[in-house]
Amino acid sequence: MLKIAYHPIYKHPLPEGHRFPMIKYELLPKQLLHEGTCYKENFFTPEIPNSTPILAVHTKEYYEALTTLSLDRKAVRKIGFPLSQELVNREIIIADGTLKASGYALQNGIAMNIAGGTHHAYTDRGEAFCLLNDQAIGARQLLHKKLAEKILIVDLDVHQGNGTAEIFEKDPAVFTFSMHGASNYPFKKEQSDLDIPLANNTGDKEYLKALKETLPKLIETQKPDFIYYLCGVDILASDKLGKLGCTLDGCKERDRFVLQTCKDLEIPVMCSMGGGYSPDIKIIIDAHANTFRLAQDIFF
Repeated sequence: MLKIAYHPIYKHPLPEGHRFPMIKYELLPKQLLHEGTCYKENFFTPEIPNSTPILAVHTKEYYEALTTLSLDRKAVRKIGFPLSQELVNREIIIADGTLKASGYALQNGIAMNIAGGTHHAYTDRGEAFCLLNDQAIGARQLLHKKLAEKILIVDLDVHQGNGTAEIFEKDPAVFTFSMHGASNYPFKKEQSDLDIPLANNTGDKEYLKALKETLPKLIETQKPDFIYYLCGVDILASDKLGKLGCTLDGCKERDRFVLQTCKDLEIPVMCSMGGGYSPDIKIIIDAHANTFRLAQDIFF
């Protein structure tokens, strides 16, 4: 059975006019249930976990500043959300969702988190709507528990996974692969193990060609026994924070290729949703829902 992390805290109240589409975390599970892609039994509720796996990635000083709400104003500005205890709890619960989903992926071949993909969070700071790096926390936990020996992070959000690259810069057990818009945020990129920067308005054909030429070779050379997939839908031409030119069908084919590759090679995969900022919320929900529809079709 496909297991999906979801908690009502994912939809966090924001000031009116804020550009982050927080409503998607409420609408997406409703849509999946409404159309019959998923049932209530597919969802599990993450909690506030022990801090040990978080502190295996983030510095004690940063985590304490977060949990005591003592970050300075400049650090809060970089995050982009008003800091509150509920927001911090939300981020910790999202991380727990990815931790638990990683275990379900080992059991069932795949598992998912309705939120997550917080790849701009560094060891010692947050940025761009990301406070704690959920997939990095999951990866470190799998390695610590000896449930994986080599992990591949496939980051296909339109923005480079700069925090993830920094976290694993000197860790040979985790290979970071980011394919992103060359001129998108972050304007100062970090160095992933493999970066593929794409020109503005790159469409389906060029995007999928680059992915299909890269991922199988990467898996062949790195031989991962677990994959984290960050499947942001901000590669769409309609996305207001992205500069690529992909269609809904192209985004769906991207997900199909990644998930089918994992299934065919019997590599467990854990999916975090990442970004999606199209002005029409229906497009965001449909693009994200496609990932869940494909997961059900391919794995179950």
